[in-house]
Amino acid sequence: MKTIKQIADEIGVTKQAVHQKRKSKLLSTALQPFTSTVEGVVYISVDGENLIKSAFSAIDRKHVYVNEPSTVDGHVDAIISMLQRELEVKNEQITIKDTQITDLQTTINNLLDRLAAAQASEQAAQILHASTIKRLADSDEKRGWWQFWKKDKP
Repeated sequence: MKTIKQIADEIGVTKQAVHQKRKSKLLSTALQPFTSTVEGVVYISVDGENLIKSAFSAIDRKHVYVNEPSTVDGHVDAIISMLQRELEVKNEQITIKDTQITDLQTTINNLLDRLAAAQASEQAAQILHASTIKRLADSDEKRGWWQFWKKDKP
């Protein structure tokens, strides 16, 4: 990532010229994905830098060859090439995300299986506990509450 000043120095133009070129109708949209502002300083990625440089070289060629239509084509070709590279990067990112989604789905399925097993275990423990309490209650009813005191006496 380079600043506008650094790019201007490399091209041999003023910082204002780069700003004006960046704000031009043709480049402003194309440069959006390649620029970021941090604490008021504009940074431009390598692809954005190449677009700006090609725009300035296209202008230089227009001055030398006024009637040459290939300068526009060259600029369009540069944008198309840059967009194709960007598309390849996005496709790689999508592939990575697909893999992450598959991994997360596998993890979710494993957790659901564990949850079902834990719930079944909890239900079995509750049934066992309920039957134990019922058995104790039944045995207390048969003895009667007064027999509890009798038991301790010889």
